[in-house]
Amino acid sequence: MAQRLALQRLLSLPARGPLASHGRAFGTSAGRRSTFNVQDGSDFQDRVVNSPKPVVVDFHAQWCGPCKILGPRLEKLVAKLEGKVLMAKVDIDDNTDLAIEYEVSAVPTVLAMKNGDVVDKFVGIKDEDQLEAFLKKLIGA
Repeated sequence: MAQRLALQRLLSLPARGPLASHGRAFGTSAGRRSTFNVQDGSDFQDRVVNSPKPVVVDFHAQWCGPCKILGPRLEKLVAKLEGKVLMAKVDIDDNTDLAIEYEVSAVPTVLAMKNGDVVDKFVGIKDEDQLEAFLKKLIGA
């Protein structure tokens, strides 16, 4: 009980430090609101398949070196599009069923989805120009 009260007090304290000016205790850039981690198959169905917006799905793994390069690069470009496209991050080790369902045989694998359908895909790392073209094709720009 005492621990819960201490935690409640801590969480109710006003934000301090460099992030306080942004009005958030835990900082994320504005663009990251368009990016989310998929928790499970149900979450994927709700947030990706049923999304009214196009979604880029990044199938990755913690142990994958190229994934660590591609992920932030893709997140940055999605953020620049200011909500025109969402980005779902799927860890294949935590979501094996989704990886199998979408025939992910290597990481990183990136799917472009519209209205619940896969409309484009690539495997491996890409440079920013290639990623930009991939995203523009997805949103029809």
